[in-house]
Amino acid sequence: MVVSEYMEEEIKLLRIKEAAEMLGISTETLRRWDREGKLPAIRVSERGDRRYKLEDLKRFIDKNKTKNRK
Repeated sequence: MVVSEYMEEEIKLLRIKEAAEMLGISTETLRRWDREGKLPAIRVSERGDRRYKLEDLKRFIDKNKTKNRK
């Protein structure tokens, strides 16, 4: 899915490095999770750069905190 710059301003999107730092993982792990469907990215630009919704990352963190408590 390619997102226009207009949409990027409305939704807080993080670059792969920023998202990986927020999750405490490597960018390679994040790429793998995208391929596996564990944490899908939004593709932007002709190159297909990955962006991650801040809201999705927060939801992923909360979901996995709950799993780790059980």
